[in-house]
Amino acid sequence: MTTSPSTARPWCASARACPPRRLATRSVPPSSLSLLGMVRHLARVEHFWFQCALVEVEQDRIYDDGDAGFAQVEPTDEAVAAAWAAWHEQVARADAWLDAATDDDLAREVTFRQGTETASVRDVLVHMIEEYARHCGHADLLRECIDGVTGE
Repeated sequence: MTTSPSTARPWCASARACPPRRLATRSVPPSSLSLLGMVRHLARVEHFWFQCALVEVEQDRIYDDGDAGFAQVEPTDEAVAAAWAAWHEQVARADAWLDAATDDDLAREVTFRQGTETASVRDVLVHMIEEYARHCGHADLLRECIDGVTGE
């Protein structure tokens, strides 16, 4: 499963070279998508699926801004550092959970969203692969709009 976050690492490394104002640029108006918002969103997704759904810890969602992490994006060094730190922390937590998981865990059903939804662990992991595939494509397009850099 670490393959999914690692597919994001090349554009993340490339994006880190961008100044904060470019990372926060909403490159495709009227969409609220920005590279910085994407990092925040991926941290939010990792947090929800691994901490709230799989570990089943009741806690507030991170970047609960009404727009899945894309709103309230500030073009500051502090905001950029906080987003990267949050994403790395959530990926590390997910990796730790996955390292401890057994084959039996994959078939286990989890309940989330205050007991209103269920899914198998396997379905959650497939969803995470889809999430990264979709957003890595978005990130390539956003980056190209900002400075013409394209992915491999």
